[in-house]
Amino acid sequence: MNILLLEPYFTGSHASWAKGYKKYSRHHVEILSLKGQFWKWRMHGGAVTLAREFLERKLHPDLILATDMLDVTTFLALTRHSTLHIPVALYFHENQMCYPWSPKDRDVQHQRDQHYGFINFVSALAADRVFFNSHYHRDAFLNELPRFLKHFPDYREPGAVKKIEMKSSVLYLGLDLKNFDSFKPQNAENHSVPIMLWNHRWEYDKNPGDFFRALYILAEEGLHFEIALLGENFAQVPEEFERAKKKLADKIVHYGYAESFAEYARWLWRADILPVTSRHDFFGAGVVEAIYCGCTPLLPGRLAYPELLPKQEKYFYKDFEELVQKLKDSFVNFKEMRNTQLSKSVRHFDWHEIVRIYDDKFDELKLNFKI
Repeated sequence: MNILLLEPYFTGSHASWAKGYKKYSRHHVEILSLKGQFWKWRMHGGAVTLAREFLERKLHPDLILATDMLDVTTFLALTRHSTLHIPVALYFHENQMCYPWSPKDRDVQHQRDQHYGFINFVSALAADRVFFNSHYHRDAFLNELPRFLKHFPDYREPGAVKKIEMKSSVLYLGLDLKNFDSFKPQNAENHSVPIMLWNHRWEYDKNPGDFFRALYILAEEGLHFEIALLGENFAQVPEEFERAKKKLADKIVHYGYAESFAEYARWLWRADILPVTSRHDFFGAGVVEAIYCGCTPLLPGRLAYPELLPKQEKYFYKDFEELVQKLKDSFVNFKEMRNTQLSKSVRHFDWHEIVRIYDDKFDELKLNFKI
């Protein structure tokens, strides 16, 4: 089967996911994408450009796989003579109704942020099947829809929520975890203090404030540790990171984006503890990658994280105070924690394991598709 994957925001985890599926699928997957920048404009205008390129290239796929950054309704409207007989699957990496917008965002301040969630809503309505990267994400989206539609004055179409629910299911994120194996050190490093890891985006929703607040407490109590600050930063460096760079200067062993996968992988294999303080996470790709590389996580007992490590309560905390206490406890036996077999718990997210599920789902959609 020929699958056309449409990605208006081709960067980071979106790009890795698209390239991973193309690489490992038994189907022929062609990616039609736009550069990963100006995400709001991509949600507004990306469909127009991708529709033009689709028609110019005279593409004839058996199935279209779009992501949540695409306005599916606009794309289909502009290509209606060519896409009428093609089933469309929509994959949600995130959605803009449940995403915790920064109060400093200009669209929030001008009360014009609802339109991005509306694009997600009508795209889900237009698609033939809708896939979410976790059960938490699916439930959050469907539960938020009725509240979201109340923002509008009338004709709120309550039946639309049920329509989306009936065609929605979960398809966990595929990750190229085995790529990390080449960078695993032959002999475990024997460092005397634990290395704390941050490998998320440097943005509001990842809550760097609480991450650093916990580390400040540990430092004030005289505990010795090092910090590796990885992850993408798309705009101005958040003030929390600038402040930490000064206050924890003697402990920071890496600061900034890892310029290559090899550098990123080596830091994940070196790091010992991953304290996660995110306000929101629909899946947690960086968390899975760190766990695979032997890093011990400390996770909030909410969001999508319990799905990543079911029945592993000792790696979760319920509030900030418990996070700090578990961090302190981890100093006692951090070397033993590195030897955990926890990495086996996340191997099923590797493309080698999960790609068959993707392929079977899309085969089923194609087989049962009716206009």
